[in-house]
Amino acid sequence: MTVSTGNSYLDSLSNSAATAAAASKSNQTIDQSGFLKLLTAQLQTQDPTAPTDPNTMTQQMATFSQVAGITEMNQSLKSMLAGVNASRFGDASGWIGRAALIAGNVATQATNGAYAGQISLPSDAKDVTLNLVNSAGQTVYSQDLGARNQGDVSWSWDGKDPSGNATTDGALQVIVTATGTNNNSLSPTNSTWNEIQSVKSPATGTTQLITGLGTIDPADILQLS
Repeated sequence: MTVSTGNSYLDSLSNSAATAAAASKSNQTIDQSGFLKLLTAQLQTQDPTAPTDPNTMTQQMATFSQVAGITEMNQSLKSMLAGVNASRFGDASGWIGRAALIAGNVATQATNGAYAGQISLPSDAKDVTLNLVNSAGQTVYSQDLGARNQGDVSWSWDGKDPSGNATTDGALQVIVTATGTNNNSLSPTNSTWNEIQSVKSPATGTTQLITGLGTIDPADILQLS
C-alpha cells in the first residue's frame, strides 16, 4: 500500500522501504539516530509554501522518545531478571543436603537410612497407629503412637529391622489410622521429610528442587531442616 505524505522525497523513501519490506518479508526497525536523520531530511526537503506542522513533529519526537524509553526499560528489566535468577539459584543451591518437609503419603530414605515425617490430626485422638508399607504391599514398620492431641505429631524410624539390618525397600507408603475420642475415625494428613539432592534453575520459570520424591517446587516445602 502506498501512503502519500505530501512530500515527494519522503514518499519515495516510504515507498522504497515498503517495497523492500514486501520483497524480503522481514521486520524493519529504526533507531533514534535514524529517526533524527529522517526528520532532518524532512525539514530540508519540505515545501516552503506548506511547511510541516511543528506540533506534529513534536508529537512524533515525543512518541519516539517514549518508545525508546520503554525499550531501554525492558533491557534493564531483563538484566535485573538475570541477576535475580542467579541469586535465586545461589540461594536454593544452599539447600542441597538439607531435608524438606513435604505434604504427601510417601516417605523416602535419608542418607543415614532413616525415615521421618509428621502427622496432622484434625482433632484429639485416643489412638494413632503408623504403618510404613513397601511397594509389594508389605508392612515393614509399624508404631503405635497412642493418644495424641489435635495438631502435629512427629514420627521417625531408623530404617532398621529388629535384628539391626537396614531396610532396602526405598520409598515407603505412609498409612496412618487414628480413632477420635468419640470412637470416630479421623482423617489425618501426612507430610514426610525428604532430602534435597540437587537444584534445577531454568533461565525462565521457577527454580525446582530434586528430591527422592522427584522434582518439587520450593513453594511446596512446609518446613526446611
